[in-house]
This record gives sequence, structure tokens and C-alpha cells, in this order.
Amino acid sequence: MQEDGQRAKAKLQSISVTGGLLRLAKKMGQGDFVEIAFQTQSGPVRGMAEMLTPMGTATDGALQPFRFIALGDDEHRALRMLVDSTTDRSFTGIRSSQWTAPKGV
Repeated sequence: MQEDGQRAKAKLQSISVTGGLLRLAKKMGQGDFVEIAFQTQSGPVRGMAEMLTPMGTATDGALQPFRFIALGDDEHRALRMLVDSTTDRSFTGIRSSQWTAPKGV
């Protein structure tokens, strides 16, 4: 991640096609624009993002959401494949018998 030419390490906590959540050593300002880069199995994702309102400070850093504002086609494709594969794994092994339809349906 880069802000004003400065590099900062962050841990990616969650990701979607529109943005994500980072764990940072210290929170950034809401509205700050940064370059975010990370590697996926489908390829690198590098794009511009806007930092959103920090969610507070954890014992090992600050949690801060961001939204993508610029992604190339290749990056968007790699991100979509990452999100889709994560979603597929999340639902593996759930049996339909565990779900009960609401009354009146």
C-alpha cells in the first residue's frame, strides 16, 4: 500500500469486488487516496482506493475499510476470481437439511 509516496504494510482482513478491510499499524485519514497492491492465485491486483472511516483501533493495529476507485480490467478479473473462489469455499459442505423455510412460505 502506498500513500504520498510512502509505503505501508497492511494485512488484508476481507475483500470484495468493491473494496475491503485492512489492518494497519496506525489508522489513516478518511478520504485519503492510496495505491493498494496484493497477489492472488489469479494474478496481481493493483489499484487506487479511497480510505473510509476507521473502525477503531485493535490491540495489534487499526481496522480500516477502503473502496476501490480505479482497477484495470486484468486486476478486476483477478479480484472477481478471488472473491468467487472464496464464496464457493464458504458454502462447501452446507447441507440443505440444516435450513428451515420460514413459516408461511
